[in-house]
Amino acid sequence: MQQKSQSTFLVDLDIMNSHNEKGCEVCNQKFSLGDTVVMACGPWPDECIKLIHEQEAVFDDNTRTWYERTYYQSLAQS
Repeated sequence: MQQKSQSTFLVDLDIMNSHNEKGCEVCNQKFSLGDTVVMACGPWPDECIKLIHEQEAVFDDNTRTWYERTYYQSLAQS
């Protein structure tokens, strides 16, 4: 699994143009300028890392990785 830093990103025009076709994989909302987003692992079948809103993610200090909130909870329970 790729390790990510605790970095967050502010949505700018470049992020909007490259990631806003689908928007946030978790809440299905389009990104807006100034939104805070992270690259997070989740239950997506096609790849582990997706750009999602920060409020939909949890940062794990042990792995130094962002996870989609419900995916992280499912990992903790197993």
